Amino acid sequence: MNSSPSRRQFLGLSVAAASAALLTACTSGGQDTATSTASGRTRILPTDRLVSTTENRRPTTGKTVSAALTAAPFTAALAEKKIGTWGYNASLTGPTVRAQTGDTIKVDLRNRLPQPTTIHWHGLALRNDMDGVQGLTQDAVPGGSAFAYQFTAPHPGTYWYHSHIELQRERALSGALIIEDPKDPVTADHEWVIVLDDWLDGITGTPDQAYAAVSAGMGSMNMGSSSSSSGMGGMDHSNMGGMGGMGGSGSSSSPADGKSFMLMGATSDYLGGDAGDVRYPLHLVNGRTPNNPDTLAAAPGDTVRLRIINAAGDTAYRVGIPGQKITLTHTDGYPIEQAQVDAVVLGMGERIDALLTVRDGFTPLLARPEGKTGLALGLIKTGTGKPPIPEALPSTITGTVTDGSRLTAHPSARLAQKKPDVVHRVRLTGSMMAYDWGINGRQFDEKNPFNGAFEVEPGQRVQIDFVNETPMWHPMHLHGHTFQVATSGARKDTVIVRPKETVSIFFDADNPGQWLLHCHNAYHAQKGMMGVLSYVQRQSR
Repeated sequence: MNSSPSRRQFLGLSVAAASAALLTACTSGGQDTATSTASGRTRILPTDRLVSTTENRRPTTGKTVSAALTAAPFTAALAEKKIGTWGYNASLTGPTVRAQTGDTIKVDLRNRLPQPTTIHWHGLALRNDMDGVQGLTQDAVPGGSAFAYQFTAPHPGTYWYHSHIELQRERALSGALIIEDPKDPVTADHEWVIVLDDWLDGITGTPDQAYAAVSAGMGSMNMGSSSSSSGMGGMDHSNMGGMGGMGGSGSSSSPADGKSFMLMGATSDYLGGDAGDVRYPLHLVNGRTPNNPDTLAAAPGDTVRLRIINAAGDTAYRVGIPGQKITLTHTDGYPIEQAQVDAVVLGMGERIDALLTVRDGFTPLLARPEGKTGLALGLIKTGTGKPPIPEALPSTITGTVTDGSRLTAHPSARLAQKKPDVVHRVRLTGSMMAYDWGINGRQFDEKNPFNGAFEVEPGQRVQIDFVNETPMWHPMHLHGHTFQVATSGARKDTVIVRPKETVSIFFDADNPGQWLLHCHNAYHAQKGMMGVLSYVQRQSR
């Protein structure tokens, strides 16, 4: 008889009760307990005094910025139809939360959803018990209940927030979080916060139906003897129907209106092969389609600071302005050696700050889904000319194209050179054929989250080698920290790892607790491409 808690039971347990349940479940299986490792090392849990001590050491302004977010079902107008979805404050893009470095951020969450929920503050090195990971750092907030998030804003930059429960982020449960630097050397006449998103909810079905379809894997389809476990990149099966199974929220698995959720034949040379799993009918800028674009008013010669956030579930975007270069200044909140480019590619979870000088007329900001068809569009207008016709815009932007993993940290953001104290090898495993995405051949199990955990001690310099053994790219995200890519690359919290590529990252273990490490493809993470970076108490030397 299996006495381990079920997935739903696990989400409903308190952190303390979950630890007790894990203690029982893991001890019976000979694995690590919730409070200690197999070797007897003590884990530093979110309730540990060291977590609050670390928070209290952060510089503060003494100011508090308050916001209220209500997560609830609502009806929205999108693509000339009414759709039902879930969001914050009845909006397709949650309200922007804005503070300054050192401010206390207090956000009151009210859950009016038919499911538990949480909020994760993506990219912030905040206190562990406010990170918003159900069952690991906090209790999931039941429907009809409330929770107050409160933490110090540690670093300036462009960040965002989103639900961390199952596929809720694939609806509208996300928004921008901007931490301003009073001494920011970057100045501009305007600031434009841009949230990019791929969208299917209420159009072709629900995210749970899409997950049920793709997670069955191509191996469930009669593809003939030519199919292989290495994936199906380059084959165009875009008209194939969805596949069966039960959705993660108990939704019907049959595709709405017979539409297909499976995207096949989508490839990108830039991303190294297969571009994505899921077919999306719409791509949005701040909750708007290209036929009704979000628009910024400016004057010719004005400088605009773009803060661009990729909140998508399965889509990288190539972002730029036809015929005009943009100047990149920050990635994932941290300054870089500025670079002039024609376009920048953002993986899911990544952010980029850029500057542009406004030209007379209408300036189209294009976000083309990399390796897929479609368009997300925003406009800058000066009061002259006519807006461009979306169908007439370029199908891609070529020239100088880069991404955050290929940028260089500004000297002020670089880590001091230091030999790593610990090196972890994180193998990205799985295939589209079996849809068995995981880390080191293991799929994450919420009933035993510390199985295969990557242990670190406070004060260590940590090296993680992401080794992608799969035929698909993965945007890998580390909670609660920023890392440096290689020895002089950009400071980031999310990085693109291409097929058969190894990307090494470095960071200092200066934020104790239990932190998720996962692919930010929503469907890959849901399937199990997640692990835990686990702080343990220092050993006696």
